[in-house]
Amino acid sequence: MSQTPTQQLSAAQLRPALPIAAAVLGLLALWMAWSGWRQWQGEQARQQVQAARDQMVQDTARALKAETDRLARQLAAPATRSALAAGDLAGAAAAIRRAWPDAGQVDVLPAGLDEAYAQLPKSGFGRIAVAEAALAADAPVARMAKEAGGARLLVAAPASAPGRPDAVAIVHLPATRVARAFETVDVGSDGYLALRQGDFSVVERGDRALAGAAEALATAIPGTELRVSAGAPATPGAAFGMGAMSALVGAGVLAVLALLALVGWKRGPRRTPEAAAHTEPTLVQALQQAPAPTSDAAAPVPIVSKESTTVEDSKPAAVSIDPGIFRAYDIRGVIGQSLDAGVAEHIGQAVGSLMRDRDLPDIVVGRDGRLSGPDMVAGLIAGLRKAGRNVIDIGLAPTPLVYFGSFFLRTGCCIAVTGSHNPPDYNGFKIVVGGDTLSGDAITDLYDRIAGGRLHNAAELGSVSQRRIDDDYLERIAHDVQLQRPLKVVVDAGNGVAGELGPRVLRAIGADVVPLYCEVDGTFPNHHPDPSEPHNLEDLIATVQREGADLGLAFDGDGDRLGVVTREGVNIFPDRLLMLFAADVLERNPGAVILYDVKCTGQLSGHVLRHGGSPLMWKTGHSLIKAKMRETGAELAGEMSGHFFFAERWFGFDDGIYSAARLLEILAGREESPSEVLGALPGGVSTPEIKIDAPNGDPHAFVEGFRSRASFEGGRISTIDGVRVDWPDGWGLIRASNTTPVLVLRFDADNEDALQRIQNVFREQLLGFQPDLPIPF
Repeated sequence: MSQTPTQQLSAAQLRPALPIAAAVLGLLALWMAWSGWRQWQGEQARQQVQAARDQMVQDTARALKAETDRLARQLAAPATRSALAAGDLAGAAAAIRRAWPDAGQVDVLPAGLDEAYAQLPKSGFGRIAVAEAALAADAPVARMAKEAGGARLLVAAPASAPGRPDAVAIVHLPATRVARAFETVDVGSDGYLALRQGDFSVVERGDRALAGAAEALATAIPGTELRVSAGAPATPGAAFGMGAMSALVGAGVLAVLALLALVGWKRGPRRTPEAAAHTEPTLVQALQQAPAPTSDAAAPVPIVSKESTTVEDSKPAAVSIDPGIFRAYDIRGVIGQSLDAGVAEHIGQAVGSLMRDRDLPDIVVGRDGRLSGPDMVAGLIAGLRKAGRNVIDIGLAPTPLVYFGSFFLRTGCCIAVTGSHNPPDYNGFKIVVGGDTLSGDAITDLYDRIAGGRLHNAAELGSVSQRRIDDDYLERIAHDVQLQRPLKVVVDAGNGVAGELGPRVLRAIGADVVPLYCEVDGTFPNHHPDPSEPHNLEDLIATVQREGADLGLAFDGDGDRLGVVTREGVNIFPDRLLMLFAADVLERNPGAVILYDVKCTGQLSGHVLRHGGSPLMWKTGHSLIKAKMRETGAELAGEMSGHFFFAERWFGFDDGIYSAARLLEILAGREESPSEVLGALPGGVSTPEIKIDAPNGDPHAFVEGFRSRASFEGGRISTIDGVRVDWPDGWGLIRASNTTPVLVLRFDADNEDALQRIQNVFREQLLGFQPDLPIPF
């Protein structure tokens, strides 16, 4: 059967595309194969380190048991027992020492340990700690201690004789007695192992660059305070989130498809003249065809400044600016796609032009730890200087430190170059001009300035200087906050920029800090730096429980948000933390306004009222909250995302580090444990944020349409930000994210039955409006 002209046209059109398809499929196959191979290598390295760790735990446990058993035998030896029976503690120590020639020192002390305490600090605290542990356990124990000669293994056991007061024997041994096994362990070329007690590493092997992340794979040595910590290189993510084997299989399938495409191209039919005659349109047909669609006004536009400049003779090069990076709260884009140094320069010049209009000469600039940060800062500063602004560059800095700089250095203006909690290839700008955090129309106006060429070119470039203000920030907080009693906390910075300064501040106020993922690494190799996602807190919870810490604190990528978990592994949602903060602030400021966003629990309003405050619900967004705080004079504000804003005793900006300090101050001032204090907050059940991809990528249009169609019987509807519906026993919310093309939902209720009922009502309404919406609840 002969082919119709339509069939001939389709084959002819497809055939030239086959070599392109083959090349694309081949490249994808190579990428997936490489990705799968790298992931397999990473998994192998991790397994090797874990196997070495487990072996070290067993070997070290055996070595410690051998030493404690030896002390027990020496205490049961006739010479020792005879000395103890005679009350000759020095003689008992000498008997043990003679039978244990490699012991550095042997002490037998009265169980009261008065003599040992009287010799502090000269004699060291390690000796007393191990003695107290042995007496409490009524059994031999082993601990590591730092002494004048270095690390030592201390073995202690109760020593008594009939009719004589209780005593305790302590033997000081070289640390090599337990570290010897580490000398021959094979951790691979990229692995890391350490024998640790508290934050002290007795011995380390392998790549010490992995030391900070080693706690995630740590395993305790049973019956001791020692643990073996292990680090392995971060396993590269395989293509499309697939495992190593799936990626390799996928690569094979793609390679076969690429081969088939090539074969089809080589063996496919050639177009005949007759077929060509059928496929080429006539002149009349061509004239009747519709023209190709053109892009609308929202497409990126080339930008060139219209004003002449006396700084440089040449005009700035045209740069394509995507209006989509100008968000509700800040500017944010993907490096290499919508954001680069050229775009940053135009943004800097636009901000500088706005500052010039307000007669503001100076601005503070800082950046987070992302790899693109230095280039973004360089472009931004160049643009600010073109506008004649004087730049104070504070370097690597959490966003709160940048905000602090605008107050401390009296500029009133600052820009934090940060992608916040977004993936590593994002970056952006949080902008304050004249004390106002730019948002909404003010952000849009920056784009309009650039697109319209309304960029000021100063007669002379502004200046640039470097200044470090970390110590000033730390000193300001430490002078304001000090803990009444020490609390042990684990700090997980997610390899974000708060990893260095956060632990320093908390130690300065009196906390005992165990750092986790506090090395600044813009690739975020361990987990995403977003504490609002529960799965990002798993390593923190495990470390808190292993360390026996009072609390776990998590910062996001730029340090302006805080997450909290208890010793029991309970995630304390930010709206519950806001209750605790509000009660504390209202003790000193009766009647104060407490501001919170639409995603916070319905119980928060009643809690504030019971403590004598004025609750006020407002829109989500750090810049919107700060603007509302200034308008209302609120002393405190908070968002469900983990942003907390203290105007009382602080400057009113969102600061995860300062919020952590205030939290520890409150908890250290209570007689109850932190878990008990946090557990006593008004309860209920709630969901974390539920995110759904918006139909057509436009969450705002969806929410507007839903609001006009939805009907919630018996519920009180609020449209401050999205659609929130409150019932007497709970509430539900759907709103459009202002940073990503997703719908954000959250539910909160007095009990599980009420929560399920409210979710069912929302599900019914949502599916009635959009039947194919993928609802995950």
